[in-house]
Amino acid sequence: MYEERPALLDGAVLWTRTLTKVSPSDSPDSPGRPDSPCRPDSPGRPVRPAPPVLVLPDGCMDLIWADGRLLVAGPDTRAYAPEEIVTRYAGIRFAPGEAPAILGVPAHELRDRRVDLGALWGEAKARRLGERIAEAPDPGAALEALALRTAAGAPAPDPLLRAVVARLDAGRPVAETADAVGLGARQLHRRSLEAFGYGPKTLARILRLQRALALVRAGLPYAEAALRAGCADQAHLARETRALAGTTLSDYEASAGASA
Repeated sequence: MYEERPALLDGAVLWTRTLTKVSPSDSPDSPGRPDSPCRPDSPGRPVRPAPPVLVLPDGCMDLIWADGRLLVAGPDTRAYAPEEIVTRYAGIRFAPGEAPAILGVPAHELRDRRVDLGALWGEAKARRLGERIAEAPDPGAALEALALRTAAGAPAPDPLLRAVVARLDAGRPVAETADAVGLGARQLHRRSLEAFGYGPKTLARILRLQRALALVRAGLPYAEAALRAGCADQAHLARETRALAGTTLSDYEASAGASA
């Protein structure tokens, strides 16, 4: 089960995911079940495990507690499919550009990576913090408290970077955005690498894709969602979905509906 809410940290989201453990006797693949495909007399077709939930690029970084382990999910440029089986997650999804100052690492160093927090803060400290969260009645709230304490000692969010995100998310061109915030193209690219993990053009593409997919989830036809999000046409959106999300529009819509 997946749930999320606005976090107490400005602009962030607190999310949790709990997976139900299935005992061998309850599994559809168990030889002890009469309909199991493992039985030679089973009339049913083989049961395949459900595909992993894809994590799509969204311009954000996350601080994640996963079954006692603390890690940081860097900014993605492609879909990520978790390989490990984790039964309990809690995560803080920071607003675009704001995690690096809080976590103490440039975003581009974590691009398309999942890194143990111990590699950034020290193994002993990360292990101690992970154990405290595991012992808390509500791991999500405990992780949120950790993020708030850490953010309190970090530099304040850069209003210039927030303006960049707001303009790009509104569909404004990169060159126009650079002029509006008073930066040259090279300056904006360098600041974007540190804050977002990639250049402003990539961030704009990712934010545009997220706008389009939100419209698809809301039930809009693909062509209309593409135009309203800022794509040239449906074919353009289809190419971006394949390139950034690693899937097709129809498969995405089906998976979003199944997880709703």
